[in-house]
Amino acid sequence: MLDQTLVDEYLKRIGATKPTRADIHALRHLQERQILSVPFENLDYHLDEPIYMDERVLEKIVRRRRGGGCYEVNPALAFLLRSLGFTVDILPGRVYRPDGLGPLLGHLALRVELDEPWLVDTGFGRNSRHPLRLDSREVQRDPHGEYQLVPTDSGAIDVLLNGKPLYQIEQQPVGIEDFGPSLWWYRTAPDSSFLQALFCSVRTENGLVTLKGNHLSRVDGEERSKEVLPDDAAVLEAYKKYFGFGLDKLPKEPVVEGGTAGVRTS
Repeated sequence: MLDQTLVDEYLKRIGATKPTRADIHALRHLQERQILSVPFENLDYHLDEPIYMDERVLEKIVRRRRGGGCYEVNPALAFLLRSLGFTVDILPGRVYRPDGLGPLLGHLALRVELDEPWLVDTGFGRNSRHPLRLDSREVQRDPHGEYQLVPTDSGAIDVLLNGKPLYQIEQQPVGIEDFGPSLWWYRTAPDSSFLQALFCSVRTENGLVTLKGNHLSRVDGEERSKEVLPDDAAVLEAYKKYFGFGLDKLPKEPVVEGGTAGVRTS
């Protein structure tokens, strides 16, 4: 449980109102505010900085105003939700890739128990803005698209966006510590998507801002723009302007066979 000072700092960080009770209205508000405030990014993988999944991650996200991947931003939100009276479980997932499903524990999401269970995910890049009903098999409309949760023969649940599978969630909860080996793999394996690409992306009310190296793209409703930033100073300024944090130095650009790789974040 977080102390009250840190709870208040977290709420201020994401621009959220402190809920009077732990209900679906509060949960929707908190998830939305986190998604619109906390970037989905992997910069520390290229800055040789440690990645924390325990409460130390709050220093990065709350006080340094940074973001992270699912192993960081979803545990951080879980700490906040539990401190506000929500019942939260950690669920392991497998990401759908072009060659099929990735390994178990390749994704981390949250289950929040209210009158019914809800899937909460703020760390995938294409996740919903609002919680999804875990027990519903109907299409669930969201500002980010149409989501559907489809059971598999193994008892897991496929999460689909506009009819295409994003990832698969197991329903048996696990502990944060269970993701330790997977985090090590993402940090060290040449095949790790987090090492093959450099990205920072945040949702806006009407779109998305993404910075990959010196390539800045913006979506605002129907308007789209792309530009190549001219120098390091411009890139550092873009992190401040669009994502709300400063860096002492730029992360190293990943180089893979065939050039610099990208990750789809929209």
